[in-house]
Amino acid sequence: MSAPVLTIDGPSGVGKGTVARVIAQQQGWHLLDSGAIYRAFALAVDARNIDVADEKALEEIAKNLDLAFKTHQDSELVSVYLDGKDVSSVLRTEQTGEMASRIASIGVVRSALLKRQQDFAVAPGLVADGRDMGTVVFQEAAFKVYLTASSAARSNRRLKQLQVQGHKGIMSQILAEVEARDARDSSRKHSPLKPAKDALIIDTTELSLDEVVAQVSALVKA
Repeated sequence: MSAPVLTIDGPSGVGKGTVARVIAQQQGWHLLDSGAIYRAFALAVDARNIDVADEKALEEIAKNLDLAFKTHQDSELVSVYLDGKDVSSVLRTEQTGEMASRIASIGVVRSALLKRQQDFAVAPGLVADGRDMGTVVFQEAAFKVYLTASSAARSNRRLKQLQVQGHKGIMSQILAEVEARDARDSSRKHSPLKPAKDALIIDTTELSLDEVVAQVSALVKA
C-alpha cells in the first residue's frame, strides 16, 4: 500500500459509516465505503437488467464501475456518485441493501471489485469501512477496528436513519432483515464477516458517537 490505511469493519448498524467519515475528516484522509461499492454495483446491475447468474457480465460491470465519494463538512451524509450521477438516496434503501448483500456473496464479483477498492489507498491516507476490509482487502493495514452492537440496537438505529431520510420502516421487519443479513454475511464462503485477528474490537451498543470516535482516533494517533 502506498499510504496508511485504517479499516473499520462490522455488521450493518454499528456506526461504521459515520465513524469512518468523522475520522477521515479529522485526518484529512480519503474515504472508502465498501458497502456503497456493492450497493452501487447492485444498482448498475439492476439498471442493465443483468441476470445475476451471468458471471461474465457481472465481472465486466465490476471492473468498470465508475464510483466516487464526497464528504460534507456540514452534513453527516456522504454523497455517492455512480457514472457521475448522485445516487446517495436510492443507495441507502433496504431494497438496494438486500440486493447488494446477495450479489456480494458471488465470488467473481468480490474478486473483480477487490482491485477497485485497493485503488483507493493513496496519499495522504485512507479510511475504509466494510465487512472484510481488515481481513481481505487491506490485510496489511496499519490500523484495524471492528465495531459490533446488539441486533436490537442496530435495528433501532436503522429505523431512525430511514425516518430521517423520509422512508418508512417497521421495527420487527428491520430486525428480521438485520439478523438474516448477519447470518448470510457471516456464513458466506467468500470473505465472511469476522474481526481481523489484529483488530481493536469495540462494542458500540451503549457508546455515543464521540466515545467511539475517541477510541478509534486514539488508535491512529498512537
